[in-house]
Formats: sequence, C-alpha cells, structure tokens
Amino acid sequence: MPGVVHVVDDEESFLRAMKRRLSLAGYEVLTYSSAQALLDHLPNEERPSCILLDVRLPDLRGPEVQARLNEVGSTVPIVFLTGHADTATTVRAIKAGAEDFLTKSVSSEQLIDAIERAMARHDAARMQRSKLDSFRARVTTLTPRERQVFELIVRGKINKQIAYELGTTERTVKAHRHQVMEKMQVQSLAELVSIAERLGMLDSNRSAGS
Repeated sequence: MPGVVHVVDDEESFLRAMKRRLSLAGYEVLTYSSAQALLDHLPNEERPSCILLDVRLPDLRGPEVQARLNEVGSTVPIVFLTGHADTATTVRAIKAGAEDFLTKSVSSEQLIDAIERAMARHDAARMQRSKLDSFRARVTTLTPRERQVFELIVRGKINKQIAYELGTTERTVKAHRHQVMEKMQVQSLAELVSIAERLGMLDSNRSAGS
C-alpha cells in the first residue's frame, strides 16, 4: 500500500506539478489550497503519511499550522517547503518536530529522500503506538489482584514480600504470578519489566514509593 503525501500550498500550478511529480514516484497525493483545508480534513494516521507544507500560506503560516497539528495530537511528519529559506524559521520548525525544511527548487531526489524518511518515521511511530495499545489491552485482562501482583513484581519484589504485602500466601502469589505472565504473553521477568517501563508504570511506582 503506497504512502500518502498531503501537499499544502496556495499556488494551484505548484499543487498540480507536485501531484504529477509525486504520483509518478508511486505515492497517493492529496492537495490542499489552504491551511484550513488541511485542518478541516486531518490526515489519516492509519497509513504511512507525511505533509508537504508551504511556509507562507495566506491564512496561516506553516509553523502555526504545525502548532495546530501538534495540539490535536497529529503525528504525521511535516516537510516544510519554502521559496526563500529563512534560518530562524527553519530552526524553530525543526525544534518543533519538523522532519525537514526544503526550498521549492529542491531536486526530485532530495524531495523523495525527505518524504521517504518522513514516511519511515511515521510508520515506526504507528507501530510503536500499536504495540503500546496491545500492551494496554493485555493489562485490562488482569484481575485487580493480578494487577497488584504485576505492579509489585516489576518493582522487584519477590514472592515472599508480595505475599506479606498483600496478606496472602506465597502459593497464591505464585498462582497469580503465573496468570500475569500468561495474560501479558511474556516468558520472562525482563519482558514484563520492559512492558511496565514502556507503559510508564515504573515512573508512577517510583514516585508512589518515594
């Protein structure tokens, strides 16, 4: 499935030329003649995508569009296009997470290279989100007591300590521990700790324990 390039520019001739250029390279291309048109039809996060965004749009400047997209939680990478490179704007845009900053006279090779990097970054971010969603879904299958055992295990507590803390027996803790490993689909304690860390559970546990 080809990636989608969203091109935002107020020059109709530029949009047509860019659509032709990128379609030939195998991309699906969607064009927008204003910043608002893009904001009204936010890019689909489910496919590898990127936004080619003109810096000087009549309704909103590129960095303002970037800020609006960040506010609504869009993770689609932005490649800025400008007729006149401006160092201050470039630095600000890159600091705010832009993938690249190119002049409109950029070669097809440089443009495709920037788009490919942006698409790869978006795809990696999507896969990461999907993995985290899967981990969260597994956690919801735990019973309240299994969740307690899970949180104590990843904080480094051994069965005896967990049994004491929860007012139960080591044998019961072992049974809960087995269920936690099964439901979280892991083979080792290291995997379990890794999941807890990626879900941010260790940070909150640390602060709770300090």
